[in-house]
Amino acid sequence: MNLTHRQAVFTMVAVTLMWSIAGVVTRHLEAARGFEITFWRSFFTVLSLLVILPFFQGREVFAKIRRGGVAFWASGVCWSVMFTAFMMALTLTSVANVLVTMAVGPFLTALIARVFIGHRIPARTWMAIAVAGAGIAYMYGTQLGEGRLAGTLVALCVPFAGAVNWTITQRAHSQGHDVDLVPAVLVGAVISCLATLPLAAPLRASAHDIGLLALLGLVQLAIPCALSVVCARVLKAPEISLLALLEVIFGILLAWVGANEVPSAPVLLGGALVIGALVANELSVFMGRARA
Repeated sequence: MNLTHRQAVFTMVAVTLMWSIAGVVTRHLEAARGFEITFWRSFFTVLSLLVILPFFQGREVFAKIRRGGVAFWASGVCWSVMFTAFMMALTLTSVANVLVTMAVGPFLTALIARVFIGHRIPARTWMAIAVAGAGIAYMYGTQLGEGRLAGTLVALCVPFAGAVNWTITQRAHSQGHDVDLVPAVLVGAVISCLATLPLAAPLRASAHDIGLLALLGLVQLAIPCALSVVCARVLKAPEISLLALLEVIFGILLAWVGANEVPSAPVLLGGALVIGALVANELSVFMGRARA
């Protein structure tokens, strides 16, 4: 798929909208709980990707998996952590908590890349990290007093695994070994499915639940993950980061309207600090590149 810049922007907006349905759909499950939710979503993601990936990359995609090196399989493990932690966090805390916590991903990536592969962090990014950190600390502080911290800590595993994933792939790239993220997503879904199956027993999902989780596997994960990789070939990194923030906005609004889950004042304030810091940092990067 070869997209123009405008097509890539609109596709990325659609991707964030698809990503954002997880929270509201999860709130309408009848019997499935905990690890069973993760298992079924990962299971249907595997089935969907087995059909979608050959469409995007041909049968060569399976050869890439067989030839995958250490970095490729490490990326798959990171994807599995992200898939599992995200769904588990949604069962433990509010949609808004999960999405705002995930939004710190670019800053965690910058910090981990600085430590392990020596990437320089500009002063503006250090300032943005400080502001976002204050927002997250405020959120965490209010939840600590209310005994609701566990879900947010689980949600933090998602951006942390994402940051490790990016660092691994960048290090591999610098050594001349590019990691194809599309088949790595499939590997991550398989690992998540196999790891959560024993923990999901006994399976209690109703037919209604399985239908919703199949929807998540296909529409919320498999399709947008494949499309986001296509968009990344056209859009610059700051554009991707800014557009990805729409997931937070869409997700909170959908949970509010579709499941009557009203975000708390501390989450809104903390989220405003995190998103504001991200927008300011990515806009400064984008404008600096435009002037150059």
